[in-house]
Amino acid sequence: MSYLKPDKEYTEKQLNFLDAMANEAKGNIRTAMNLAGYSSTTHTKEVVVPLQDELIALANTVLATNSVKAALGLTGVLDDPTALGAKNAVTAATQILDRVGVVKKEKVEVSSDTGGLFILPPKKGEDDSE
Repeated sequence: MSYLKPDKEYTEKQLNFLDAMANEAKGNIRTAMNLAGYSSTTHTKEVVVPLQDELIALANTVLATNSVKAALGLTGVLDDPTALGAKNAVTAATQILDRVGVVKKEKVEVSSDTGGLFILPPKKGEDDSE
């Protein structure tokens, strides 16, 4: 489990909780706690706070794992743009890709072969009086 800290000692329940969060509980904290063997009277913050960094790393792992699926979902809309839910699929895929760092590239082309001028706006705070 790449989201575990090598220098940190985990209890068996903590490891089971993290595993459940990533798998059968599908992110549901209380379900993961139940599967890991925590008492129903254990408050969620007692489990979550000590594992906060691991849960964030787990979320990043889940996003990275699904980034290829998101990219394929985006390109799948090209094949069938009228498919039911295509707009939602594009939105979700874009959000996932943004979060894992796959962002659309913006290019600005500056050409000097036209002989034109490139005028910049004045700097803020400049005093125009002479």
